Amino acid sequence: MPNNFSILFTLLSLSLLLFNFPGSYAETEPVFITLSNKMNQIEFDGKWSFFSEWKESSLNSIGESVKIRSAHYENFVYIFVDALYDSTLNKGSDRAIICFDPDNNKSVIPNENNFCFIAVLDRDVGFTLQGNSPLPSKNYFNTIPNHPDFIAIGGISDENDRYLKSPHPSYEFKIPVELISPSNHYGFYVEVFDANSGTSMTWPQNIIKKNPLYVPSPNYWGELISIDKSLPEFPYPAILFVIILFTMIIMSRKLNYGRLRINIQ
Repeated sequence: MPNNFSILFTLLSLSLLLFNFPGSYAETEPVFITLSNKMNQIEFDGKWSFFSEWKESSLNSIGESVKIRSAHYENFVYIFVDALYDSTLNKGSDRAIICFDPDNNKSVIPNENNFCFIAVLDRDVGFTLQGNSPLPSKNYFNTIPNHPDFIAIGGISDENDRYLKSPHPSYEFKIPVELISPSNHYGFYVEVFDANSGTSMTWPQNIIKKNPLYVPSPNYWGELISIDKSLPEFPYPAILFVIILFTMIIMSRKLNYGRLRINIQ
C-alpha cells in the first residue's frame, strides 16, 4: 500500500499536469469578467465620459498600449477598449473588434456560434459579424444585421480618462447575451486597428494575421471567464486544483499528527 507521501506527490503531479494541458487557460492569462450593477450608468458616447464611469469593471491590458475593461449586468456584456497608444485620430477608419465563442472549442473555421463586433472611431453604429460563411476570402465571417439592443460606438477619450488625458481613440460595446449565448467560459478576442500605421494590437498578443482586414480564426483566441456568483466562480480546472490542494493539506496534517503520536508513544 502506498504511503501518505507518495499519495501527496501523486496528487501534486496531477494538479501540475492539469494546468499544462493544451488549451487550458494557463497558456494565456484569461479575461475574468465580473458582475457590476454600475453598468446601467454608462453613457454610450464611445469615450470615458466621467472619472468613475468604467471603474467598477475588470481590467486587462495589451501591454501598456491598450486597456480593456469588462463587466456584465442583467442581459448584457459591457466592454470598453481604450487605445492609449494611438495619438492620430483617423475618424471612420480606426476601429476596435471584439469576438466571442460560447463553445470555446478553438475551431479553425468559425461556425455560426462565433460572433464579432466592430466599433469605428467617430461612428455611433457598429457592425456584427457571424461565422459559418462559405467564403474563405472573408475568413468565413459574414456581416449580419445588428441586434436591436446592440451598441458599438467609437469616440475620443481625453481629460476624464483614468490612464491618459491627451485625446486618443476609445470604444464602447454593449452586447446582448442572447446573441452570443449565455456561457461561463467564452473564447474571446480583442483587436485595435490604427489606420495611420496600418497595424493592429491584439489580445491575445502577438497574433500574426494573414490579412490585416481578417479576424483570426477562433483557435487563436484567448478566453473570457465569468467569476460572479450568478455563474460558477471559478473555471473547472481551478475548482479541481483547489480540491486537490485542500486534500493535500488535510492529508499532510494527518501525517504530521500520526508522527507526533508515534513520538509521544
